[in-house]
This record gives sequence, C-alpha cells and structure tokens, in this order.
Amino acid sequence: MNSSIQDPPVGNRASSGTLPRIVDVDALRAVALLLILVVNIAFFASGYSFQLVPDPAHDSWGDRAVVWLVELLLVMKAYLLFSFLFGYSFTLQLDSAARRGVDPAPRFRRRLAGLFVLGILHAVLLFQGDILTTYALLGLVLLALRKVGVGTALRAAVLLTAGIGFVLALAATGGAELVTDPASALAAGQRSTEALQGGIGSVITEHVRQLPAMFGALLVQGPLALSAFLFGYAAGRRRLLTDVVGNRQFLRRVQKLGYPIGLAGAVVFASGGGTANLTGLTAGVLTAPLLAAAYAATLLQFFQTDRGRRVVAVLAPAGRMSLSNYLGQSLLCVLVFTGVGLGLAGAVAPPVVILVAVAIYGVQLAVSAAWLTRFRYGPMEWLLRAWTEQRWPRLRATDPA
Repeated sequence: MNSSIQDPPVGNRASSGTLPRIVDVDALRAVALLLILVVNIAFFASGYSFQLVPDPAHDSWGDRAVVWLVELLLVMKAYLLFSFLFGYSFTLQLDSAARRGVDPAPRFRRRLAGLFVLGILHAVLLFQGDILTTYALLGLVLLALRKVGVGTALRAAVLLTAGIGFVLALAATGGAELVTDPASALAAGQRSTEALQGGIGSVITEHVRQLPAMFGALLVQGPLALSAFLFGYAAGRRRLLTDVVGNRQFLRRVQKLGYPIGLAGAVVFASGGGTANLTGLTAGVLTAPLLAAAYAATLLQFFQTDRGRRVVAVLAPAGRMSLSNYLGQSLLCVLVFTGVGLGLAGAVAPPVVILVAVAIYGVQLAVSAAWLTRFRYGPMEWLLRAWTEQRWPRLRATDPA
C-alpha cells in the first residue's frame, strides 16, 4: 500500500512504482500469511476439522501436541493479525485518495465487489473456509465508518469483542454445545475426508455442502474481524507502523499486557477444546486480540534491528502479493491433499502437515521475490487493481510509463 506521511526512519520504506511502500507492513502481512496457512492447512488435510472433531487416524501424543500448539499460538490469532492489517491499509487508501482529491468510496466499493467475487470462487473451487467474502462485506461497514475518530473506533472495537464474548459466555453457561453428537460428527468427518479424496466434482460438491456451516462460524469470526479492522484503522490514523521507534514504549506496553493475558486465555482455549468448546471459545475471543497485538508489537520491533531488516527483505515480496499468495496457498493445498492432485487427505499426520505448510510457504517466498523482479504487482493484485481502476494498469516493471 502507498503511504502518505512524512518520511519514517531509514529502512521503513522501499520504492515500488510511483510511490513508496511501508515494507514493515508488507513483512508483517507475509508473517500473517504463514500463520494463516498453518491454521488453514488442517482443513485441507482432513475432513474432520470442519466437523470440530479430531481425526481418529492421527491420535498419537505427538499428533495431539501439534494440534494443541497450533490452537494455543495461532488459531484465532492469525486471521486477527491479517484483519488488523486490512484496516490499517484502508487508512493508507484514504490518505492516497485525499492526496489526489478524489472520493475514495466508489473505488473502494469496486475493490470490495472484486474481493467478493474472488471469495465466492475461492470458497467453491478451493476452500470453503474463505475469508475474502467476509472482508468484502465488512469492508462496506469500514467504509461507512471512515470519518469516525480514533477514540470512537477503539471503543467500537472493544465493545464488539466484549459483546461476542458475553454472548458466548451466556451460551456456555446455559449448557449449549457446538458438537452435540460426537458420533455423528465423526461419521461426517469420514464422509468429508472421502469426498476430498475424490476428483474435482467431488471436492466442489463437498465445498458447497459445507458452506452453510461456514456461514454459522462467521457469526463469531465476522464481528471479531470487524473489531480488528477498527483497531487497524485506529493504528493507521495514529501512524503507528510508520514510526515504530517513536512508538516503542507503547509497543512494549502492548507486549507486557498482551502476552500474559493472551497466553493465559490461549491455554484455556486450547486445553478446553479450541473452537469446539464454548467455554474455551469465549476465552479465545476475549484474549486472542491481545496476543495477536503482542505478536505484531514484537515483530515490528524486531524488524528495526539489523537482522530484522534482512528478514524484512525476504518477507516483504510475499506480503506485497498477499492476495495471490492467499489464493495460491489454497490451490497448492488442493493439489497436495485432494483427489485433484496427490489425494493425501486423511493420510498425513499433523506434524507432517505443518512441514508441508512450511514448504509451501518457502516456495511462495521464492516465487514472490522472483516475480516482483519482473512485475509491479502480483497476478491477482493486478487483476483486482484493473477492476478497481477500470483500466489495465502497467504490469511489467520495465514497461515505459
């Protein structure tokens, strides 16, 4: 995204096209991509995950430990970090529009419409757990709130999180259960796994069949994503990510608050059954934003070190192509785990699934760096920009202006 503020400390920006980019934001987005992949890949590797029950074929202590660690450290935190960056980037788009003296609303609405279409295609063809459609719809709410102050945005974000936590706590107190019949859930998980092992028709049919359940999950995920949007919006208005050194004391306070409370809640969440248990889910909803914020604060400060600058240089290209890489992750997972490709669904234990995720991400880092030496945008970013701007933008880095 383009920045519109005074020059930050050296190393925070890199030239990309006609305006500079905040490479720390790109690098942070790239980290979020890895965390999202590690969480989402479980839903490609086994049909049991969507049924909120463990795959009985992978029930060793090592398998359980890996699943527990992913739930402890990443589940509900990864997409919140990505959502925060969506809200932050929205403020950069507002600043860009203000510089050019144009109304940002029509352009942003076209962008959201493009995201929605991509999300529908993604959900049906590749991954029914798509987040793009949710972002497109919630983006309209963010657009409507573009003139609110920082304090109002922060209060709304806190109230959204607290409200969802309160509703879930009431449901847990009332004895509601997310998995009412474990035996039926296990049988459904087996059917889903077999469907994923089939050809493209079987995979698409399974995706469509699971969509209603995913809409239900968005009743929790949607408001939390909007809350993260608003936190990102507030951070963007305060220019938090463009002067990390100047905000170091604030970032350290975020760490001191976020890690103990966030990790305590994460222990309750993971030990209580993760998203399958309302008590654990309540703890996760209320504390995951703090842990995600602590992650972001730690990474931003690390990026200011000499070693961190080298890491940023490796990560930033993948962050610049976040849409292409998000969709590419799903495509590669389909080719690895479903019958469209290798058909490994249900056959790979959780520790190996994590290694596959790391391998996919390593490929994406290399491909992103190579791609951006020749092109200005990732392929999906270019298509979305063309739709948003209603013209074909220059793609090759060496094309004449």
